Amino acid sequence: MRIRTDDEVYRVDAVWLGPPKATFPWRARYVAWLIGIPTFFVVLGIERWAGWSFGFFSTAWAFVATIVVTRLLTAKISHERPLGAVVAMAGRELNTPRELTTGTGGAVSASRVRVRAERPLPKHRRRRQYQHHGGQPGAAPPMPPSSGARRATAPVHQGAPRARRGRGNAARAGR
Repeated sequence: MRIRTDDEVYRVDAVWLGPPKATFPWRARYVAWLIGIPTFFVVLGIERWAGWSFGFFSTAWAFVATIVVTRLLTAKISHERPLGAVVAMAGRELNTPRELTTGTGGAVSASRVRVRAERPLPKHRRRRQYQHHGGQPGAAPPMPPSSGARRATAPVHQGAPRARRGRGNAARAGR
């Protein structure tokens, strides 16, 4: 048994061919007239705003632009997607919340970067410095002989030596 659908009933366009006994040479749906007439006035308004004077050619170009815009808009409208649904969808698309694509920071600057007056000692010199002379805690360590000629001021105390972290048995097994 074959089941027939009722799509052909809805495919019939509601078309106005013009007044009786004086039909238009083109077919235009009611929706196209509903969109086309206000679009024509909007296009004429845009032409006047742009500074075009009202005349035959400006009106003819407005008519051509209206036909193009109306065809583009009515291509989206069918019996399955009526004009009200298209307008509602466009309104929702324009008013929906969007994800922020701009950052909340600002211009990048180096104002928060700390700059020291003295250059820090390399790690291998710091270790050697603490190993040679224990000294008193809080006292400045003695200057290494290699850097004594280059520095005129006393070296900056780098702090107490850090304890080495244990590496565990797995690291010792590889030694």
